[in-house]
Formats: sequence, C-alpha cells, structure tokens
Amino acid sequence: MSAVIEFADVTVRRGDALLLDNVNWTVREGERWVLLGPNGAGKTTLMSVASAQMHPTSGVAGILGEVLGAVDVFDLRPRIGLTSAVLAERIPRGETVRDLVVSAAYGVVGRWREEYDEMDHAQAEALLSELGCGGFMDRTFGTLSEGERKRVQIARALMTDPELLLLDEPGAGLDLGGREDLVSTLAVLAYDESSPATVLVSHHVEEIPPGFTHALVLKDGRVMAAGPIDEVITDSVLSATFGMPLRVTHEDGRWQARRSHRHLG
Repeated sequence: MSAVIEFADVTVRRGDALLLDNVNWTVREGERWVLLGPNGAGKTTLMSVASAQMHPTSGVAGILGEVLGAVDVFDLRPRIGLTSAVLAERIPRGETVRDLVVSAAYGVVGRWREEYDEMDHAQAEALLSELGCGGFMDRTFGTLSEGERKRVQIARALMTDPELLLLDEPGAGLDLGGREDLVSTLAVLAYDESSPATVLVSHHVEEIPPGFTHALVLKDGRVMAAGPIDEVITDSVLSATFGMPLRVTHEDGRWQARRSHRHLG
C-alpha cells in the first residue's frame, strides 16, 4: 500500500516554542489512525501540517504523493477531507444541512450562486443518509444538536471523495450519548474498505472506534510511540505520556484507561 502521509524529521517552531520535534510518521492507504496526547502535545499542529494548512519549519512533509513547499496547496487541499472546530465556526448557522454538504464540491462554506447538478445532490443526500442525518437534511445547521453537527461535518468532509480524512477532535463537547453515537458512526466508516485513510485526534482512548488499526502518541511535540494500535495503547506508553500510572483495558473493541492504584497499600 502506498503512503498517503510520509513525514521525515518534521519540525515546527514558532518563535522560541518548539511545537513539533523531528516527527517521523507514515500513514498508508486503508489505515485508520488515532492521534493521542495531552493538551499542548502538538496534535493540532501535526494536523495542520497533514491538512496542508501549515508548512514545517524543517523536515519533509509528504502528503498524497506531494511535498509541502513543492506543490500548490490549493490543488492539494481538495484531496483531503477535514473536520475541525475552526472550520465549524465558519459555518453559517442559517445554512441548511443539505446545502452545507453539497457546497463542499466547490470548497466553500455558505452557499451563494454556485450551481450543482443532480449527481452532486444525490451524493450529498446519500452521505447524509449513511451517517444517520437523513431525517434533518432541510434543517439549518444552527438548530442541530452538537452530535448532529459532528455527523454533518463528516458528511461534508467526505463529499469530495477525499484520499485522506482528518478528524480533529470530533468528540469534543459531546455528552455520553452523543459520543457513543459518533463512535458508532466512525466505526462504520473504519470497517468500510472504500473509506479513505483516516486520522482521528482525541484526548481519550474511550473515543477510539472499533476498526481503528494504528495509533500515534505525542508529548511535548515528540512521538512517544507509533504503530499498530495494540502495541501503542499500552499501560507503559500512556503512563509515560500522561505522567501518572495508568491501566489500559481493551474489551469488545473498545478501549479504557484508568488511573492505577496498585501501588497503594
């Protein structure tokens, strides 16, 4: 399988701050990655580079066979499906769900005078139905629950048939029911062989959907571990990353991490 992300010694500095420190990372077609780490670990910065929104200070960032700095990012970005809090804030609250998704075909947020053919509308409706949004296609984005908004944004990210799907903390702000609904949705995508290579950013192992194959753990801009998920989501790796003794369990396809008190008494 060919690489869709291939980073070699990727470093990002902003003034005196070192945001990413010599990150080496390869994501191949068909893989589903989760990116974990504490606040300030560099997760958002890494996603900004992976989505061609930011260039590294040094190192080589290969994305979909192109190298940042040697490619027009405006040609590269449409090949990447992205959901993020920053993008969500740009969505007009009065935009209908149907228009929000179909407008991704033009790479715009907020429908204006663009014209879409029947195939565009059919694809948008099919995606919304597949993601459990078929019942509110004609509602406005501002009337949706947080969980519904997350699913609609994923449908929009998939509208252009991307070769790479980046989901930056889609579980943020969700209650328990919304989180479980989202995890189920992402598990369906993960098991679908036609889905693009996917990277999911999260703070919590409980948000990792079944079907995810690999994990990368960051701390202070450095890679603590990366590889097959069973080899990375371990007691030792997470304890070192989060600075406390943690016990990790994996049951029925779901992960949990709890503070270990075995050293007490």
